[in-house]
Amino acid sequence: MATAQSAYTILPSTTRDKGQDPYTYQPGWGNSFASEAVPGTLPVGQNSPQKVKFGLYAEQLTATAFVAPRATNQKLWLYRMRPSVAHQGFTRMQDNPDMESNFLPSNPKVHVSPTQVAWRPFALPADDAKVDFVDGLKTLAGTGEPSLKSGLAIHMYLCNTDMVHRAYINNDGDMLIVPQLGRLDIQTELGHLMVKPGEICVIQRGLRFKVKLPDGPSRGYIQEVYGAHYKLPELGPLGANGLANPRDFEHPVASFDVDQSGWEIVYKLMGTTWSCSQEHSPFDVVAWHGNYVPYKYDMFRFVNVGSISVDHIDPSIFCVLTVDSQEIGTPLADFLIFAPRWDVASHTFRPPYFHRNAASEFMGLVLGDYGGRSDDFLPGGASYECGHVPHGVDFETFKAASEIVQDGAQWISADTIAIMFESSRGFTLTDYAVTGSGTIHYHEPKMWDPLESEFIERLDEVNAHLATFGLPPIAKNNAIKGNRGLKSRFVEGGQGIQGAGDAAHSNGKH
Repeated sequence: MATAQSAYTILPSTTRDKGQDPYTYQPGWGNSFASEAVPGTLPVGQNSPQKVKFGLYAEQLTATAFVAPRATNQKLWLYRMRPSVAHQGFTRMQDNPDMESNFLPSNPKVHVSPTQVAWRPFALPADDAKVDFVDGLKTLAGTGEPSLKSGLAIHMYLCNTDMVHRAYINNDGDMLIVPQLGRLDIQTELGHLMVKPGEICVIQRGLRFKVKLPDGPSRGYIQEVYGAHYKLPELGPLGANGLANPRDFEHPVASFDVDQSGWEIVYKLMGTTWSCSQEHSPFDVVAWHGNYVPYKYDMFRFVNVGSISVDHIDPSIFCVLTVDSQEIGTPLADFLIFAPRWDVASHTFRPPYFHRNAASEFMGLVLGDYGGRSDDFLPGGASYECGHVPHGVDFETFKAASEIVQDGAQWISADTIAIMFESSRGFTLTDYAVTGSGTIHYHEPKMWDPLESEFIERLDEVNAHLATFGLPPIAKNNAIKGNRGLKSRFVEGGQGIQGAGDAAHSNGKH
């Protein structure tokens, strides 16, 4: 008989990630995990004994209401060298001018825009400026406001130096972090995560962490959600398997520092920034157990599904994680990825069709070259399209996809990871996004001018077809190309549109 000697863990390996990840992980999703860096530390049969082993302190962290249903109740028990309450008081810090948390349109520092907006890659800090992860946060867009526990924010991080004797705690929301350039070596109270481009991690509200940059200057995307937590989407008729499988999420194991030097803890609280100092490391947890644990996920493990006959299935099939809103059946936020996969749909326009979705769509590009965008789209950049505003591919992409011979399966998005932060809510854009980043550009409306009305050009053919049914012909009336009747005007982004006259534009009637 052979018996396992321990529970399954993911161990460091010289072959895994080419030796770039030295840490051990526990796999799973929604588990109640337990981990101890010193064997025998966790109390047995209770959470808060009169005396914890080795003189440690027991500390509970709750993430939900005490009486939340078991299926959603989240908490942690930590056994640490000194309790978190051992600090020296709070000091209000100067807020980061490039961050925003109030996205209500009444805030003069945010902007409403229906225009398709994009950003070229966001610039990294200058070599002579030392900017760590916290100081390098820049807010681009969002909805709602954290004190209402409803909404989200989208940030970039642009940094070039490690956090030293400094930790960060976000009291406003969970942070889904997507590295685009450089690995993030993240130390949390529960252990370490090494997160590389192509992976994501989630650091939940109220957990302390610090970030080191083993590859130097780093850039990436963040979605922060207020008042709710990420969960796996329901699979419905897919059954028990597919999309992001639970076993592919990786959680840290206990790890602690023996460090009694001075530390700064930076708090984000309802959009304001506070600091407290303490004479011990916040990463002194020797053992812990609970189900409120940070995690990472390799996006290349996503199990794609799609049509194997004709047409597209809605992009909800690309959802990795979702967040509930207060409206039943309508997510506050979805995190979607577009990764390498086969497209086999026959007699089908395979790129994204022209659409006006209810959702707001904010995209980033982690790796590769993502087709189907209506303007240039580069790694480290972004794009935004608000709900019910039309968008789609340019004429060249449309023409090529309409005429290509579909003689078999097509491998698409090779070596590419594109991401989407999608929401049922409308977004506002920040001052930094509109004027501060220096990388914004507005989609040129003329790029869609070649998408002319072939129907009008073929009216003689249409009328001949109608005649076979005994129907009257369609009159051409004012079916003339161009913006006839529209005045010259300027559109958002300062682009001039030349009109042809003042007469109202009319269409042929049938």
